[in-house]
Amino acid sequence: MSHVPVLLHEVLNIFEGSHLKVFFEGTVGAGGHAKAILEAHPEIEIYFACDRDPKALALAKTNLADFEKKIRFIYGPFADLESYLDEAGVSSMDGFLIDIGVSSMQFDEGERGFSFRMDAPLDMRMDPNSSLTAETIINEYPEEKLANLFYEYGEEFRSRAAARAIVEKRRKRRIRTTQELVEIVEPVLRRGKIHPATKIFQALRIAVNDELGQLKAGLKAAIHKLSLDGRLAVISFHSLEDRIVKFALKEAENLEIITKKPLTATREEIRKNPRSRSAKLRGAKKVSL
Repeated sequence: MSHVPVLLHEVLNIFEGSHLKVFFEGTVGAGGHAKAILEAHPEIEIYFACDRDPKALALAKTNLADFEKKIRFIYGPFADLESYLDEAGVSSMDGFLIDIGVSSMQFDEGERGFSFRMDAPLDMRMDPNSSLTAETIINEYPEEKLANLFYEYGEEFRSRAAARAIVEKRRKRRIRTTQELVEIVEPVLRRGKIHPATKIFQALRIAVNDELGQLKAGLKAAIHKLSLDGRLAVISFHSLEDRIVKFALKEAENLEIITKKPLTATREEIRKNPRSRSAKLRGAKKVSL
């Protein structure tokens, strides 16, 4: 599957009319948003392209080769953006884009364990050099901690039944693959419009990569580092993320919210890229320092 940047037109609209000299994007993924922003804003002097997935970063370097003089590629979490800017001697940025969560390429690489549709090791790390894996969580977390994780991060109402089934199975042998996990939880979870294992896998991925913690830290740093009249755009893919974004923008007294309601994909975009159906975009402008 080709890697299509979601809500591209809407993202460009957030920054339309802005004079962008310094821009920061996390995560850059395959570089689709970056390419469009750089083309729409030739005045950009420095574009920080951040990702903690080295494969994604390598792909972005190839796709953005025409802009290599302007781009500074960063391998690491976007939550550390203040230190990246400080190291580069940059005091503030004029534009900021966060595209949260797993990219299409990560889902499509079955061996990384992000998807329950392909059998693979229980990994789910965006950064392959980090230590925590989904296998560790599934096999070593106490039952109550597992249940809480599934409920809080996956919003799975049968979280206790799933945790109980996992603990019973792992007493016999270690659970190592995505399909083993699916076979354990599927019988105890309700079937609906989505696959019964969807929320369990979401919760594990969020926990492995500390996605919500990274988002909170990244938003706080971005708001602090934005220049006057600087703009930020945030794309989220589920309610937990969107809730954090909504309140972070609302509670920041020095921001003016551009999007009164989150922008979502059109029917045409969803038809071309089904993964865009859950995407939500919020934007804001810094009105005081």
